[in-house]
Amino acid sequence: MNNFSHNFLSHKVQNLAESETLAMAQLTNDLKSKGVDVINLSLGEPDFQTPAFICEAAKTAIDEGHHGYTPVAGELKLRQLIAEKLKRENQIHVTAQQVVVSTGAKQCIANLLISLLNDGDEVVLPAPYWVSYKDMAQFFGAKVVEVPSRLEDDFKIDAKTLDEYLSENSKIFLFSNPCNPSGTLYSKEELESLLSVFERYPNLIIISDEIYEYIRFEDNFCSLASFPTIAQRVVTVNGLSKGFAMTGWRLGYLAAPLEIAKACSKVQSQMTSGANAPTQRAAMVALRADGWRETQTMREAFRQRRDHLIALLSAIEGVEFNCPQGAFYLFPRIDYYLGKSYKGKVLSHSKDLALYLLEEAHVGLTPGGAFGCPEHIRLSYAVEENVLTDAVQRIDRALKLLQ
Repeated sequence: MNNFSHNFLSHKVQNLAESETLAMAQLTNDLKSKGVDVINLSLGEPDFQTPAFICEAAKTAIDEGHHGYTPVAGELKLRQLIAEKLKRENQIHVTAQQVVVSTGAKQCIANLLISLLNDGDEVVLPAPYWVSYKDMAQFFGAKVVEVPSRLEDDFKIDAKTLDEYLSENSKIFLFSNPCNPSGTLYSKEELESLLSVFERYPNLIIISDEIYEYIRFEDNFCSLASFPTIAQRVVTVNGLSKGFAMTGWRLGYLAAPLEIAKACSKVQSQMTSGANAPTQRAAMVALRADGWRETQTMREAFRQRRDHLIALLSAIEGVEFNCPQGAFYLFPRIDYYLGKSYKGKVLSHSKDLALYLLEEAHVGLTPGGAFGCPEHIRLSYAVEENVLTDAVQRIDRALKLLQ
């Protein structure tokens, strides 16, 4: 076997951090492989099966011979259905030609950043942000500007704060709504309050990641691209992984101004080509007018788990959190425990605490530094309530050992 020098790797790859969520999941799995009883709350994956009507559509597609290459931007019928869905549910008016289907929302975001960024361009991220946004932007040569938020404000930024961090050098504003990791959900009124700021920066492209749209606990969801004054500068990213429990199927989509959509399709043509055929056929069934209603039991289960987890964590000293209105995460502030030690080892930041809880409590969590908030940790409640109870009891016992 060749023993290649580290220097063979590109500087970009050497500087690219591994996804913290996947890294913690791997550490958790490593412990499990040794026979340790570990509870994994680090990954954002619904623990529900894909609805049967979607699975049947994929089986039918295979039986009917849909095995070949697909159009780079996605099957035309699927893109038409996505455009109809966006008009019907989100008041976003696009044509099928403005829609690009990819192998997951993550690829959509990568295609966008490749298409839009030049070296040194600024990408503005309100923190907390999804773990891959910053690393992807930096990998493609951007300078990242982080906009702080406060737990006390439900991790939302206002117009004044937004205006302080945007400038003529800002190329992209990228956020998720509902937010991973905080569960924050911006209302129509809150988004509307930001419009006057966005309107002052006509060269700014806004990417709204709405992958958790169907996992929300309020009915007043609003897409940023529904506001006419900025619609031509907003890209909406969504997919089927979360709302339809289709994580392994790998299907996401974006709706963008035509020039951007064409650029993303061009990038995709050189990188991966079109998403797989059976999944696209299944997506056509999932995105029918009432398809999402068949996943509402999943949303209600997440609501109950959220409330259960909040009740459990409320009894632990020094743990503070907001009440998330979407997604399936809690993002508590745990700086009360930072600086404390166990057996002489000081826990200086949230990654130390996460590793301590993995080793001592056998609970896998994700440190908040990966999301731009090093005084927090992220817990996924995409597990059953009895598992959450066990996990919090373990965490509580381990935290009480700190001095």
